[in-house]
Amino acid sequence: MNKIFALLLCILLFSCTDNTVMERYDVAQKPGEVTVKGFSKPDVLQLRFNGEPVSIDGEISYTNKIETTLQFVMDQGETNKLAIYNNETGKEVVQYNITYDNIEEYKKLYFFNLPGIFLQAEVIKPQVNFGKVGFEFIFPNLGEFSGSSLKNVKGVLKRENGTVLAEFDNIGKDSFTPVKIYSSFSSTAPVYLELYKPGTTEPYAGSAMIKVKIKQDMGANMIVLQEKLENGVWVVKGDVDVAEYL
Repeated sequence: MNKIFALLLCILLFSCTDNTVMERYDVAQKPGEVTVKGFSKPDVLQLRFNGEPVSIDGEISYTNKIETTLQFVMDQGETNKLAIYNNETGKEVVQYNITYDNIEEYKKLYFFNLPGIFLQAEVIKPQVNFGKVGFEFIFPNLGEFSGSSLKNVKGVLKRENGTVLAEFDNIGKDSFTPVKIYSSFSSTAPVYLELYKPGTTEPYAGSAMIKVKIKQDMGANMIVLQEKLENGVWVVKGDVDVAEYL
């Protein structure tokens, strides 16, 4: 009787082992590919895929234009981690968790890293003809200090005398607006961007008019709007022009 029981136990154990092996090899797989297009100045960055530095043109740390394509195999149920680090401080800037189910969301990754600003957006300098001025806007930290829950705001660009130069219906967090172009009227005069709730003439937060002074340059201007705290009061600044780095 004991011999029969031992035999049955051995059969059961071998059966479980075989099933475990089969399950290991039956995991669904598919190819993964991520195209990275980024820029960083002056910080030196490093990409790490599952903890290992990514080599780009033989280098494992990089600045200015940063472009590469990662190819790998995705296993269902596993997570591949792609992270960007500041190479000098060792601090993680951002991490992307890539899985079998969400790989399509990470086919293309864009970033633009400047002091105090990290944009996860595609940055392409628009073509603006001689004698013209063009503006694009992005507002990555909208709501950080104002408490606004809006996804985007309306912007009206004006001369100091109140003349409207351009209107931007949706200035959002994730991408630059389409470029708006007008004829240059001065090489030194600033312009002002008034910010409202979409489709209204109401300030997007609070009750006071939100008016941002912006330096205009001939050609393309790609302005990053930022909510900041000054003396305990939140304000909006537009003093970073990405086009200057392109």
